[in-house]
Amino acid sequence: MAGTTEAARKLSLLQRLYNRCMEWIQTPAGIWALFLIAVAESSFFPIPPDVFLIALCVGAPKKSLKFAAICAAGSIIGGALGYGLGYGFMDTLGQPILELYGLQEKYTTVQALYQQYDALAVGAAGFTPLPYKLFTITAGAFKINFLTFILVSILARSARFFLVAGLIYKFGAPVQHFINRYFNILTVIFLVLLVGGFVLIKLLL
Repeated sequence: MAGTTEAARKLSLLQRLYNRCMEWIQTPAGIWALFLIAVAESSFFPIPPDVFLIALCVGAPKKSLKFAAICAAGSIIGGALGYGLGYGFMDTLGQPILELYGLQEKYTTVQALYQQYDALAVGAAGFTPLPYKLFTITAGAFKINFLTFILVSILARSARFFLVAGLIYKFGAPVQHFINRYFNILTVIFLVLLVGGFVLIKLLL
């Protein structure tokens, strides 16, 4: 019963946080709100910026690509902050953040992914629904090459947000339901195709 009550409390807090952010997005400072949410989500904020990006794009479809660029820039900066948390403050800040979201058990799993795939693991997290903050903080903790980390983050996060914005730019607000329902599937399919392309190039060369 105590566990159920705690889960309900966290869900209520998350809903209030989401509602507050949606209110902020609708103000004239909505672009700055999107940018700051994207920065925060990459290191500690619980709600992915995609929902706020979609809200802005639906409101002004012709500006969708601009919103995607702002969201990507914020996310990459946030990723660098997350890397810094893991690199210099893993015990005091990084670990408590992972524990807050129940990600501490996945820490060793991500370590194994980095040992096998290096920064490519960041690409998977940056584009798919995997918790990006887990990978940014862990990348710093495991001392992944920072330049490689940033370059992979730029590619992955830009691809993710421009996919969302591009669909709305092309098809307008009616595509929102399709994105909400199938976005996770689309990102996984795209990632499989992307990785498959790299493998094919490697085999051919």
